[in-house]
Amino acid sequence: MLTMPGQIPGLVWAYHIDQQNRRATRLPMDASSDDLLPESGFLWLHLNLADGRVPAFLESFGGLTEAARAALINHEHHAALSVDDQLIHGTLVDFQREFDSTTRDIGWLHFALSDRFIITTRLQPIRSVDVLRAGIEKNPAKFRSPLHVYEVLVAESQRGIMTLVVELMDEINRIEDVVYGEDLRDERTQLAPLRRVIVRLHRHLRGMLSLMRRAAAADDDEMPAGFEDVAIRLTSRLEAADHDVYALHERARLLHEEIDSKLSSETNRHLYVLSLMTAFLLPPSLVTGFFGMNTSHLPFTSGPEGSLYAIAFIIGSILFAWMILKRAKIL
Repeated sequence: MLTMPGQIPGLVWAYHIDQQNRRATRLPMDASSDDLLPESGFLWLHLNLADGRVPAFLESFGGLTEAARAALINHEHHAALSVDDQLIHGTLVDFQREFDSTTRDIGWLHFALSDRFIITTRLQPIRSVDVLRAGIEKNPAKFRSPLHVYEVLVAESQRGIMTLVVELMDEINRIEDVVYGEDLRDERTQLAPLRRVIVRLHRHLRGMLSLMRRAAAADDDEMPAGFEDVAIRLTSRLEAADHDVYALHERARLLHEEIDSKLSSETNRHLYVLSLMTAFLLPPSLVTGFFGMNTSHLPFTSGPEGSLYAIAFIIGSILFAWMILKRAKIL
């Protein structure tokens, strides 16, 4: 649907948050760009990148550097975090959200913030953003600055990861009960997607940790006031999440190796049985092949008890094969 001139393209919601008056005011959907920055407090603007006019709108938004604008509209699938000119911008890893539930699909939330505003953009609905919006409407006085909003966003992302870790742990526990039980079943088809999710989580968390440490070491002139303390707290949270994800990764890897080992042992047992059957049946096959030849002067063809002698040879050949296998300690 086309918007009227001056309206905000791709607007999902916008809030004026006044921490002094303990109030958060949600702007109407037909608000214009002239209504954005409040006289007091700060702005949270959330945009949908599916609207192709968002990049042009961000070009006209004051207070953003070129690097911050690029961070808000990029479509790269990896975490990012940069600090420059008193601005913080980058990409946060989170989970996509359906209408009534959270998925396990990785989503990407792009952000840029200063002391007067925080702008977030996304293609798909993101879990932590919905949680943050509910928190702002419930208790706006809790959010003192855009930097605090960013801290809550990262904290909610970490909580979402921990919730998923608990779910994955329950599923791995169920698979372990099957694997270490008496019945042998191939659980690799159930384990493979879990390992895929865990590996992706671990990779993104390691990237976020590295970026957070690097940003915390930026020059004081480039860093917004209070960011270093926020970075230390968030690094501690992300390290705890990464520790649990790594432990889950190791459990899943060892469980996969255990499944492979048990299946390999079962396959070797089957091959052992087949090899024994081949060893026992080969001598009788030679006997029956010999007596089945259409040649003259075969033994035992003239007497009435030839078949009994042939059967005796077959039984003897089986016993002979058994003695050889026993002497070779194969049985």
